[in-house]
Amino acid sequence: MATKPFASSADTAAKEQTLEVLADGVYALTAEGDPNVGAIEGEDFLVAFEALATPTAARDWLAELRKHTDKPVRYLVLSHYHAVRVLGASAFDADIVLTHEKTHELIRERGKEDWESEFGRMPRLAKDAGSVPGLTWPTQTFADRTTIDLGGDRGELVLQYLGRGHTEGDIVAWLPRHKILFAGDLVEAQAALYTGDAFHHDWAGATLDGVKALGAEMLVGGRGAVSRGRTEVDAAIEQTRGFLNVMIAEVGAVHGRGGTLKEAFDATHAALVGDYGHWPIFEHCLPFDVSRLWDEFSGIERPIIWTAERDRQVWDQLQS
Repeated sequence: MATKPFASSADTAAKEQTLEVLADGVYALTAEGDPNVGAIEGEDFLVAFEALATPTAARDWLAELRKHTDKPVRYLVLSHYHAVRVLGASAFDADIVLTHEKTHELIRERGKEDWESEFGRMPRLAKDAGSVPGLTWPTQTFADRTTIDLGGDRGELVLQYLGRGHTEGDIVAWLPRHKILFAGDLVEAQAALYTGDAFHHDWAGATLDGVKALGAEMLVGGRGAVSRGRTEVDAAIEQTRGFLNVMIAEVGAVHGRGGTLKEAFDATHAALVGDYGHWPIFEHCLPFDVSRLWDEFSGIERPIIWTAERDRQVWDQLQS
């Protein structure tokens, strides 16, 4: 059988973007399984959540947002370090770029390699790649929890670290007044999970428990449609957990009996494809997901840095 087209290199069709007003001054932009972004109005400023892959892509989002508000961006909140989430940051002209402290460390440790890796995997998202001026660096970080006073009667925005998950440094943005949660890539709504830099057991357990305990009545995941109502929100969380738990069971079983990485991939693919195979980026993600989880079962605590060269090696080994 021929090797499948590398990652999302063959995914060239434009996705329809939809700007949704979730509440007064609360916005989300979804795009048929492409990365989601959001914004929250303060009394006289904006908090932007996520930055997209390039300044050109980010400016397209801002042009849509400017149809609703002309307030300046004071805070740009980045949920984690991955290139397609952060490299568009310069377009926002934010006073403060805010992340978890671990995200700052990860950018320093592996940001350059991740940039090359992700743009190679997802070239369509890297719109006008030459517009990226360099790595995105936070100007403010926190460890566990911080709040942004939105002013007037708008309440506060709570930024919180709930534990290791999609990466070591994922944060969520929580609006208690509206019970709206921007969950970043800790939750995907009917979109496959990328777990190549994940801590699967933590994520599937205490971290998602923490997400669920917030009691959100509306959730914007990293990809996929906005989840509305507790039933949909809980379903998105449990779909995410289910994907992780199937992977843990299948990879763990093969690893435990002394099988091979390829056998683990094939078993995991077979177990997931029926329920999840039609979801965006499923085939793209799974080789990298299984490779990282295999490393965890092998005692490699922190994810090995992905490079463009390593991406191709893993792909060729597993997706054929």
